[in-house]
Amino acid sequence: MSWISVSVRPTVDAASVVSVALFAAGAMGLEEVGDRLVTQFETEKEVDDAVVAVLAVDPDAEVETHELADVDWSVAWRQGVTAHRLGSLVVTPPWLADDFPAESRITINPGMAFGTGEHATTRGVVRLLPHALKAGDRVADLGAGSGVLAIAAARLGAGWVAAIELDPDAIQDAEENVRVNGVEDRVRVIEGDAAILLPLVAPVRVILANIISSVLIELLPVMASALTGDGRAILGGILCDERELMLGALAEGGWRVEAEDEEDSWWSVLIARA
Repeated sequence: MSWISVSVRPTVDAASVVSVALFAAGAMGLEEVGDRLVTQFETEKEVDDAVVAVLAVDPDAEVETHELADVDWSVAWRQGVTAHRLGSLVVTPPWLADDFPAESRITINPGMAFGTGEHATTRGVVRLLPHALKAGDRVADLGAGSGVLAIAAARLGAGWVAAIELDPDAIQDAEENVRVNGVEDRVRVIEGDAAILLPLVAPVRVILANIISSVLIELLPVMASALTGDGRAILGGILCDERELMLGALAEGGWRVEAEDEEDSWWSVLIARA
């Protein structure tokens, strides 16, 4: 059977909504190739539906399609998903999990939810996490997606983690990932708006938020109110080009920067109240 490749270059800040649109249109997996999201479909109708779905959420996205040679993409797409060592932790897909000790691995099954370790924003937040977290901390993960950051916090010693996610399609994936990683006793997946739910789970000592920069800026006052006096927040999903904008918003909101992480075109930051 011939397959058709769909390659999308999202506009700034639109990668996550484009990813959701492609999965909703029937994509079995996504590969990041440079600044493009690539997937495959079997029929022209599926391709047309996917293009319409992408342009509905990101009208200025660049979309390319072309027919591929006969390949079993239900298997072949896995070759683009690898394990990533991030400090003492490893984020791995299930088919590579046995290569790593159970106590240090985070097994994430690629699905509709964002956060497999394949994206630099996820990796940046995980790398900063040991600099913020203390054993037994209460943690809130905003925009939890697959639950990877919440699971990482539990692996590193958090006592209780609220994994808050607005997208109902991501909840089942997050709950399954929490179960597979054996951290159900510490991680609770909660569906809803972070701006509403964060005050309800406060106070927390650590906040993780891997979300687009515009939403992060809106949430900064809510985060400030939810943190304990010695609390820390780690922000991801910020383009390097947006660093100065974010630094200005942080200074205006009474935050200080304690550590930064940069990979590819993405910037993550560890902050505390000034």
